[in-house]
Amino acid sequence: MTILTVPESSIRVAIDRGGTFTDVHASVLDASVGGRSEFVIKLLSQDPGNYADAPTEGIRRVLERVTGTSIPRGEPLPVKHLDYVRLSTTVATNALLERKGQDHALVITKGFRDLLEIGNQTRPRIFDLNIKRALPLYSKVVEVDERVTLVGYTSDPKHAEHAVAFNPDGSIQKGYTGPGAEAQERFMPQPVVQGLSGEAVKVLQTPDEVALRADLQAVYDEGYRAVAVCLAHSYTYPEHELIVGRIASKVGFENVSLSSQLLPVIKMTTRGQSTTADAYLTPILKEYLRGFYAGFEGGAEGGLRVEFMGSDGGLVELKHFSGLKSILSGPAGGVVGYALTSWDEDEKAPIIGFDVGGTSTDVSRFAGRYESVAETTTAGIAINVPQLDINTVAAGGGSCLTYKNGLFRAGPESAGAHPGPACYRKGGPLALTDGNLFLGRLVPQYFPKCFGPNEDEELDPSASMRQFAALADEIRADTGTNKDMDELVYGFVKIANETMARPIRTLTEARGFKTSDHVLASFGGAGGQHACEISELLGISRVLIHKFSSVLSAYGLSLADRVYELQEPAADVYASAAPVLMSRLDGLGERVREVLKAAGFTDSKIRLERQLNMRFDGSDTALMVLAPDEDFAEAFRRAHMDEFGFLLDKEIVVDDIKVRGIGMSYESLGRSALAEARTLSCSPPPKADLAQEVYVWKGESGGRVQAPVYELESLRTGNAVPGPALVIDDTQTIFVNVGWTALVTTNHLMLVRE
Repeated sequence: MTILTVPESSIRVAIDRGGTFTDVHASVLDASVGGRSEFVIKLLSQDPGNYADAPTEGIRRVLERVTGTSIPRGEPLPVKHLDYVRLSTTVATNALLERKGQDHALVITKGFRDLLEIGNQTRPRIFDLNIKRALPLYSKVVEVDERVTLVGYTSDPKHAEHAVAFNPDGSIQKGYTGPGAEAQERFMPQPVVQGLSGEAVKVLQTPDEVALRADLQAVYDEGYRAVAVCLAHSYTYPEHELIVGRIASKVGFENVSLSSQLLPVIKMTTRGQSTTADAYLTPILKEYLRGFYAGFEGGAEGGLRVEFMGSDGGLVELKHFSGLKSILSGPAGGVVGYALTSWDEDEKAPIIGFDVGGTSTDVSRFAGRYESVAETTTAGIAINVPQLDINTVAAGGGSCLTYKNGLFRAGPESAGAHPGPACYRKGGPLALTDGNLFLGRLVPQYFPKCFGPNEDEELDPSASMRQFAALADEIRADTGTNKDMDELVYGFVKIANETMARPIRTLTEARGFKTSDHVLASFGGAGGQHACEISELLGISRVLIHKFSSVLSAYGLSLADRVYELQEPAADVYASAAPVLMSRLDGLGERVREVLKAAGFTDSKIRLERQLNMRFDGSDTALMVLAPDEDFAEAFRRAHMDEFGFLLDKEIVVDDIKVRGIGMSYESLGRSALAEARTLSCSPPPKADLAQEVYVWKGESGGRVQAPVYELESLRTGNAVPGPALVIDDTQTIFVNVGWTALVTTNHLMLVRE
């Protein structure tokens, strides 16, 4: 597609930078179709011999293709034609996993210097004889001689041993005679203020600013440029943290992460660990973004609008984006993509997202609403920020195939993009992609031609063949087996399939859901080669593969909603404080709405979700509850019963209030694939132009068969392709196994098991 006359701000680009491939989805105003035309581009995430940054290179190729103008590599890219760029990145994730973040100092209340290293004393591997604890992310600790303490509840004093009652304006009530009156009289002469949560806060020690500045200056002089600040009770009384932040900025620190702004929640350990993660990752993210913007005319001030995918599945503006919000930035786009394109509102069949990339496989579940978790542990670091519930296993197209100690292994090591699998023409090791190529499940002439020194060569099957022959000789010599090479190579594929199926069982059976009731939404560059056999292992009978499935994470970015949320602490008993809490939610909602309206969303495009973080009085675990009908107490009891299997006869306490604002970026995607399939009249496919030998396994044995190869564009809606067969397009290959039929719908290939 070439459109020589391109209106300004008409090109929209969504990019998912994966571990092996970078996927690009572009849409542009096209007068010839009376709307927008779409196309996709796939390129290696690392190819240092040809380009420094894959997303920038992807945008360069989009601009060249749309404008018909050659743009030499290395020249700043023009931005006038770009409406926006949406980006998901694994930069922060990889920095955390590889421990290559920013050296920083932790500023914490005096006496708590070892708090984060001690952690919460959980024992995830209790029977291990040699437990290695993850080292903290910070490199130095600065203790601040400051202290505040909580006096008690204010909205309902009878629930506190010591209580102070406040007027609506925050001043202490005089002449109060209710519960806790004696305690109030005792605290009247002392410095007691009302915290953000409504609790009474007694200031015991204010920071010595002179001493604090000297301590921070000494840290700065040692070369540190980032600090994480976590003070006791700062979630409700942030003034002391603000003092530290102000002084740190004056000293010259480039990144100051305050726990009271990032995560105003009551648990100091988790709050502190999340804050150190932000200080560790945000500078790395900023450095990457500086390099990214440098590839465009005007740099960061050139007017390029960039939005980022957050870990919770919502788009975030640059000014609201941070390392803490980017841990699952990469796979989140795929979750949004399959959820919006696969869910059927009438049937309501739950969907399993099966994203097989080059380095890993990401698995998630959607049953009408995104499933998220409030606290996760990544690389041994507990992070308390809403994230989509995604299980990841180190098995993908780039997973190395090795034979060791009599065992076939697929992963966890990955060949990555550089050097990549053996067939990538860079001298790489055997990988799962080589296995699929050897077994005939990939067609070299249709695979992206991005290999070799000039990025224009096909896969090299002979390289895979040579290494598999050597490996087969090693296995035969070690075991004495007489199995042929096909069966040996398929053995590696079966190992990879079992590895990929494991997190799906964890997500379904381990949580009480019947796996066979689900529909598998397969995507990612390698998903189509494994979808049928994975489904057979799990008892699933239907698979949905979108026409953009190989770049669905990028396509999901183009569909994702803009998200902005605000959270404040609370310390109220729900039964008595519900009106006050609803009023506070109203106030937060107005602030969230204003931010989204400033970003260009009208009231009709803005949706607000009001949530309360609730727990039973005396318990330690709170649940963030969404109640569309505003009956939060009943919604909490249902959530507690689902999560823990019991209820307590105690008051319900609210720890936090939150409003999540959603700016909707699209109207409708039309009828779902499942609904369309129910009304289609099936017809045979046209005659295939090509056939290829494919190894298939049925029952207890396997063998090679001639399988027709269909180009997806040549198939029409309603065509039913019986297996075995291959269905391909420019960026993906789908293996239809024996006993399966592929039904073509408008936007999907629906695989149905006979």
